[in-house]
Amino acid sequence: MNVRELRKHADELRFTPQDPVRWLAPRELARTAVKAGLAAVFADYSDKREIQGALESSLLSAPLKNPGAEEIWVDYVSDIGDGFDATSSVAWTLAADELDVGASLPLRRGSLLVLGGDEAYPVASATVYEDRMKGPYRAALPTAEDQPLMVALPGNHDWYDGLTAFLRIFAQGRRIGGWQTRQTRSYFVVQLPQRWWLVGLDSQLGSYFDDPQRRYFESHLSAGLLPGDGVIVCSAEPTWVKSHDEVNAFNALHWFDRNIIRTRLDRETGERVQTGASIRLWLTGDKHHYSRYAERFPGEPFGDHEPLPPDPRRRQMVTCGMGGAFLASTHRLPTSLPLPPSTSRMRQKDDPPSAFARAQHIHPSEQESRSIARCVAKPWSPHWLPRRNRGFALMAGMLHAGLFLLLSFVFALLQGGGSPVAAVRRSGAGDLLWFVGVGLVVVVALLLSRACSLFLTRRRRHPARASALTASLAQIAVALTAMLTTAIPFPRSWPGWGVLLVCLGSAALAGAAVGSELFALWVLRARGGAVAEWAMSAQSIEDHKGFVRMHIAPDGILTLYPLVLERICRDWDLQDVEDHPAARWRRPVPSSRPAARLIEDPVVIARKVRTP
Repeated sequence: MNVRELRKHADELRFTPQDPVRWLAPRELARTAVKAGLAAVFADYSDKREIQGALESSLLSAPLKNPGAEEIWVDYVSDIGDGFDATSSVAWTLAADELDVGASLPLRRGSLLVLGGDEAYPVASATVYEDRMKGPYRAALPTAEDQPLMVALPGNHDWYDGLTAFLRIFAQGRRIGGWQTRQTRSYFVVQLPQRWWLVGLDSQLGSYFDDPQRRYFESHLSAGLLPGDGVIVCSAEPTWVKSHDEVNAFNALHWFDRNIIRTRLDRETGERVQTGASIRLWLTGDKHHYSRYAERFPGEPFGDHEPLPPDPRRRQMVTCGMGGAFLASTHRLPTSLPLPPSTSRMRQKDDPPSAFARAQHIHPSEQESRSIARCVAKPWSPHWLPRRNRGFALMAGMLHAGLFLLLSFVFALLQGGGSPVAAVRRSGAGDLLWFVGVGLVVVVALLLSRACSLFLTRRRRHPARASALTASLAQIAVALTAMLTTAIPFPRSWPGWGVLLVCLGSAALAGAAVGSELFALWVLRARGGAVAEWAMSAQSIEDHKGFVRMHIAPDGILTLYPLVLERICRDWDLQDVEDHPAARWRRPVPSSRPAARLIEDPVVIARKVRTP
């Protein structure tokens, strides 16, 4: 049965399965905009991280069941709380006892599950968490004897309610199926076997680290670091990639590296001393694809066709936000990153900056990413913008009906007043054609003027933001063309309001189809920013989901396995579950479990840094 049929059994399931969010639907656009604005207010005036300073804080450790274990398996998944099919397919794959993907050993289920942010879409609330995250994960793993630990970071969608629901779900020690929660704040430190540490940072919508968080990491992390310790840092977004366009984006993470990991304050001398520890792996989600940047050693050559050879000494930066949300593009990712950029405003930064190069294997590949993105503007594709977002097509149609009325009244005023239909009948089709022609010439002239302005100012050299003016002019051109329907020789017996309704309908249809198509082409034209991301979010592609599984071996070597499910499950059965004799419920079970495969060869990372 599909999601719609499963919803009929919501009482038995204890949650209501949800469809994927349609991000360009008018309601979602409006709601997300309002929540984002409110979140910004919370960030400035009601930062719950400051309040968390009064909560109990502790150092976590994993695995819970066997604290003295010499090895551990860790799972990382991010951007999970969207449509039921995708989220549950990933949850069931995570919950499997082990996965056979052709690696040198079977990949066992993680004793630690890290949720990397955006656990609920489109905005956080108790109900949204229950239906989009807790329900699917509880169904995938109702119980587990090994008591795997679950820790979570808040992403921007978790912050849209000021972090209220997030703290209730993840910071009160409650179980989510077989997974155990233990954190008490929106950030955490987990001590792992073989002198590895896993850190979760709450950067609060991209801003600074608050004082309680700083003190927490100084006490529970920095003070315990020893020379040769390895650190895994999980953050809410890949600011290392953002630094390519925003030079100060990586500053906060670089500050954390310099002042918490590599050095600590000596309380007796008041000076900073070296810890000898190192961040070996950065992990994040937010962007719904897989990409990896590997450290480039000084003097090491690198080219687009000459990827860096594997070397366990390299630090790695990994983005994997494929836990359930729509697939994102990869073809605009930079190939090389100096971190932090030399032009950043940091007073204390590495000189020369560390250099990272993009790995050869990403998902989706650049070619596939471009091909998928273009589907938003292909009318024959099932992912065409108005077909995938009917609410957007309706909004575009209503907008063009309004533009038609506005332009028609302007034409009537130029013709001496009266209703638009009467003005056309009185003046004839020739005058209407003249009005539409002049309007189109003005639109084209403005577009050419803007193109010349961009050329002369050389802004075309930079990752250009799509111009709202260009999009508006294109829509006006469609509305002007739709006005030609009033020149149709309607029978004189037709009342004016009847003719007007037919013309409004024609304008609405043109806006829904042609207007949406022009909007899709405008989105594809964008070279960066939020508008460029609409090419993928508008399609809400559910396939191509995945996560990262890691293994820390007894010799201290960390091996990273990036996994992808090319196809998710869309057909489910119901199964009875017994928690205890007095409580029964049912859970959705995949009719056939999706197959996982490796995106690239396992990535080996040594804990101890040695100079090449």
